[in-house]
Amino acid sequence: MSSSPALESRRQWSGWIDLTALDDAPNSDRAPRGPLPLRTIVLGGVGTVLVLLGSIGAGGVLIHDPILQPGPLSALRYGHGRDLATAVVYLGFGLLVWAWVRLGRGVLAGLVGSRSVLLATLTWIAPLMIAPPLFTRDVYSYLAQGLLALHGLDPYSVGPSALSGTIPNNVHPFWQTTPAPYGPLFIGISKGVVLLVDHGVISGVIMMRILLLSGLAMTILALPGLVRHLGGRLPVALWLAAASPLTVVYLVGGPHNDMLMIGVLSVGTLLVLDGRHAGGIALVTLAMAIKATAGLALPFLVWIWAARLSGDRWQRFAKAVTPALAVFTLVFGSCMALAKVGFGWLPALSAPSMLVNYLSAPTALGQLLHSATTPFFGISAGMFVGFTRTLGGILLVAVLARQWWQAREGGAEAVRRAAIALFAGAILSPTTFPWYLTWGMALAAALPWNRRALSWVVGASVMLMLTYYPSGEDALYNWPFMAVGLAAAVLAGASLTRFDPLGLGEVFHREHQQSRS
Repeated sequence: MSSSPALESRRQWSGWIDLTALDDAPNSDRAPRGPLPLRTIVLGGVGTVLVLLGSIGAGGVLIHDPILQPGPLSALRYGHGRDLATAVVYLGFGLLVWAWVRLGRGVLAGLVGSRSVLLATLTWIAPLMIAPPLFTRDVYSYLAQGLLALHGLDPYSVGPSALSGTIPNNVHPFWQTTPAPYGPLFIGISKGVVLLVDHGVISGVIMMRILLLSGLAMTILALPGLVRHLGGRLPVALWLAAASPLTVVYLVGGPHNDMLMIGVLSVGTLLVLDGRHAGGIALVTLAMAIKATAGLALPFLVWIWAARLSGDRWQRFAKAVTPALAVFTLVFGSCMALAKVGFGWLPALSAPSMLVNYLSAPTALGQLLHSATTPFFGISAGMFVGFTRTLGGILLVAVLARQWWQAREGGAEAVRRAAIALFAGAILSPTTFPWYLTWGMALAAALPWNRRALSWVVGASVMLMLTYYPSGEDALYNWPFMAVGLAAAVLAGASLTRFDPLGLGEVFHREHQQSRS
């Protein structure tokens, strides 16, 4: 089968290596019949290697590093050395984004299959397994909360500062006195990690990353089934949920416990769609026992169960909700008992709201109103933000109620509405972090996507990635930096569907023609 000149030029531009002839079906998901994007995979791998090297100086490094502090590499952690390390991280991140966009082009063109996307994901993740925490210091909080539980202290009542030592000392100062906002199952996991590594903070970070990586493995294993039910394409789903820089750099490089939560959520949702309702509800309850956000999906899954029972709507709902509540009570109660914690996790859920940033829509509105009225009124920013966060909470309840009611017929529509609910929970919460957007994407990735929507996802992902520095500090109020980030996000989004969004190819071609003449 001959290929068109346009397709051939795209292949040469993107660096695809054809292993076999292209499949006659352009949207086939059978990876062995498609090309392996070797150059693109290597490009992303080089990017994450650079991120690893730069993270030695620019990441969320230890205050006192027993390995690097005495040697010459310690120069990367101060002054110009740290600036150089930061530049290397951003260079690597840029290469990773470039590779991800190139991979997405191949996926959308039907040139790249699922196995190639998975190979790219594994290649890009591998260097970050031994990296210091990236764009966050949360993993030190995880370890400190496990240490609190191991010493018999309630992590829902006291913060890491209640103890001294290497692990608590590396927790970000903002969170030193903050109780844990995570579920009892995750507190138990953190406790187990600390028990295994003792006070070894470096080994603790690596061990925690390995355990959390099981969540990504679960997501990948669940995606084929979710795609089958929800009507998407597996290469696209893997490209969105697994190969995304938000996953590679934030969830894995972080690492963040959201990765484990969404993995358990994905498998639980698939079980419910497959008709194994009780088991699915149990798994999503476990996801909620890792991070409470997963609980937003539970009411939607009840509709899927109810749709397969007999009787009118409310009879079916009653038949489904009764065993679902029983499963939820048993599973969550068992997690609390095994972790030896009480209901203190409920008030502790408000801990992240202490942080104020404009990634949260209600918080951004409060800050904007305060800035607009400051010349006329002497009202504090806290009052505006508190008011708009209250409005945001009311709006969130309304959105969740509407989406839940729209999901009443069950099936794939209920899962789509659950994904919307998870996105709404991320955007309308008092505090939003970039990785919160992965909650909804874990389910939404398996839905059908059009090219324009995917371009927006690429742009938003790049912009979110640049809202924090590699050290984990907030970059949101560095306006020149944010302007550059916005430009990079627009360029990345446009590049997904346009091979030369800046028109540079035409310029080079025109100059070449002029030089020849």
